[in-house]
Amino acid sequence: MPISLSHFSQSLTVETAFTVLAVAKDLKAKGKDVVELEIGDSPFNSTANAIQTGINAITNNESHYCPSSGIPEFRKAAADFVKEEFKIPASEENIVAGPGAKVFEQFFCEAFLNPGDGVLVFSPFFPTYIPNIERRGARPVLTPLRQQNEFRPEISAIEKFINEDPSPKAIFLNSPQNPTGGVTTEEDLKNIADLIRGKDISVFSDEPYCHMVWKGRHHSILEQPGMMDQCVAAYTFSKSYSMSGWRLGFTVSSPEISNVIGKMINTTLSCTPPLIQLAGAAALRNDSNERNETMDKFREKVELLTSGLNQIEGFHALDPAATFYVFPNVVPICNRLKITSHGLALYFLEGADDDFGIACLGGECFGDAGHGFLRFSCAEPNDRLQQALDFIPTALSRVDRIENYLEAHPEYRLETPYPVQ
Repeated sequence: MPISLSHFSQSLTVETAFTVLAVAKDLKAKGKDVVELEIGDSPFNSTANAIQTGINAITNNESHYCPSSGIPEFRKAAADFVKEEFKIPASEENIVAGPGAKVFEQFFCEAFLNPGDGVLVFSPFFPTYIPNIERRGARPVLTPLRQQNEFRPEISAIEKFINEDPSPKAIFLNSPQNPTGGVTTEEDLKNIADLIRGKDISVFSDEPYCHMVWKGRHHSILEQPGMMDQCVAAYTFSKSYSMSGWRLGFTVSSPEISNVIGKMINTTLSCTPPLIQLAGAAALRNDSNERNETMDKFREKVELLTSGLNQIEGFHALDPAATFYVFPNVVPICNRLKITSHGLALYFLEGADDDFGIACLGGECFGDAGHGFLRFSCAEPNDRLQQALDFIPTALSRVDRIENYLEAHPEYRLETPYPVQ
């Protein structure tokens, strides 16, 4: 008799980008030329001081246990960083180091949520939010982000959540936003802070794309008075410093909340490797120029891809505001071809051509509000981005191939047309 798994483990959903990544890698291993625009990873090298400091730390045997909340050098560097760049009034006691930013979703939920609590999530959303909320037996309450509102959270939706949910307890904010590239403005954040200040409502502010704001600068809700006591902001080195494989991030919150998160690190991970933290501290202190040069290259890629997609009939993407994603509306194409948006994405990868493909994601990989959109990452050389742009009209013209793909994959046939937005 097989051992039974928990209901939670059987219901667990995953980040689809890694699933499509696996398909793309398999096709490439079999000889297919694939432009990979599915995964949100930097194509650039980690910054120079991070690399050298990491090497030195290994040589110096910085390979033992350290405090669960992080080594003092890293916590001070992170506090100085958010204070100088984002005007967040932080010190060492406000910082907790961790392996990337994603793990802090779970720790935030463990810190604040009880079974039955409501959590407002703006959709489309980063896919791991929902499993972490449900792990605590809490309820995701979804509200849409709309292209006509530049994918900014609507204050009226927050008011409705606070006033009508039977147990409103938390809000997940993600700005700059994955997958849409939308930016929650400083005015939006002030309005949100004014709504929740003093209430028993916490905010997880997910800010991994803090250096990928193409107009103005990044703003955090922690800049708003009193928000340190109600919010946890999460940062990562994966995007700004091209350190995704190092697995390093940190949170900023009040000393009391940070102490609780430190206990969670203690009881799960023990600590984040000190040699990784030393590399991160070096990046924060010494690599801002290199980081900014890399961000300029990302901006160029986003502008190239956005401009090219908007020249294809049936595509509509907003002007680049932030992140290295482009999130075009493709409803006219999906309705005409009777194919779902993720079906269209997989057709570009698997079915449009025997020798060439594009890996991207359907918007529904990020929740139902993403139906009718595609997400393209810009993590390829510019000439490869242009190859993808040149191929899309050809792929869309191959009606017989589209129908053959749908016959082989009927789950991607669009039965009811998407609403025109």
